[in-house]
Amino acid sequence: MTGATEEFFASLPERAPAVLRSPLRGSLRIDLYHGGHTAHWRVEMAPGEARVSRDSSDADATWVCRSDFFDRLVTGSEQAIAAMLRSETTIVGDIRLFLAFRGFLPSPPGTRDPRETARESVQAQGGGTR
Repeated sequence: MTGATEEFFASLPERAPAVLRSPLRGSLRIDLYHGGHTAHWRVEMAPGEARVSRDSSDADATWVCRSDFFDRLVTGSEQAIAAMLRSETTIVGDIRLFLAFRGFLPSPPGTRDPRETARESVQAQGGGTR
C-alpha cells in the first residue's frame, strides 16, 4: 500500500460534507490485498461525515480489491465502476454504500464536466445563455 492510499483515507473526514449529501448511513469495509496480506479500512458514512478506522469487523458492505489497483483508483488512473464490470473488484452487501463512497474517488486526469464542455460549445457558436 502506498502513501497515496493512506493520504486518501486521511482526507475523507474533511471531504465528507461535500461528498456525502444523501441521507444514507452505513459502514463500508474496504479489504485491500497484496500477496498474503490484507489491509482493512472501515469507513462509517452518514450525511456530511465519514469516520475512518482500520477495523476489520463486519460492515454493511465489503469491497475487496488488490492494493495496487486501489492505489490507481485513488490517483484517478482507474475507475471503480469499470473495475467492477471487469471483475477486478468485488462488492458484497449494500451497494449504495459503495456508490456513495465512489464520490470520494477522483476523476481521471483531463476529465471535464460535460456541462462545462456544452457551455463552451454554445459560446463558441455565438450562442449565449438566456
